[in-house]
Amino acid sequence: MRSYLENRSVIVIGIDPGISNTGYGVVERRGAQLLALDGGVIVTSPDTPLELRLASIARRVAELIDEHDPAEMAIESIYFGKNAETAFLVGQARGVVLAEAGRRRIPVASYTPQQIKLAVCGSGGAEKDQVQRMVGALLNLPPDPLPPDHAADALAVGVCHINGTPLAAAVANAAVVGNRA
Repeated sequence: MRSYLENRSVIVIGIDPGISNTGYGVVERRGAQLLALDGGVIVTSPDTPLELRLASIARRVAELIDEHDPAEMAIESIYFGKNAETAFLVGQARGVVLAEAGRRRIPVASYTPQQIKLAVCGSGGAEKDQVQRMVGALLNLPPDPLPPDHAADALAVGVCHINGTPLAAAVANAAVVGNRA
């Protein structure tokens, strides 16, 4: 019996949103193999007006979509810590990313930091360096240098989504079949 994943290829853009540093990672599943197609950080300067920073993030995300033609996008949800101002800025960066996906009709899934760490490292409390190492191992990246933490986080978001997609599809299919019975 052939596996569901054997002949399936899918490309996902993972995003770790931020106003100063937005990480991105493009992950492809080819059968059972995961590949990193691209990854990096969109950097904006605090000296630049907010609207131009947001436009820069949107423009780069649009370029990534044009270049990689993803089937889906996955984005880290906002973590509300002690600094509300930072959370609002991250929310604005997240909003321009979601708007670009919406403009292109690309489905978007959102994951908490704990969900991402659990999916990639097996622990929702994993440290950043552990996430970087596991992303490198899962995507067969060279160990030196490790991807920058924002890029590694974005690749982790993509891995989290792409690994969960077959399970989500199976659950949805089982629900449909169960409703027909």
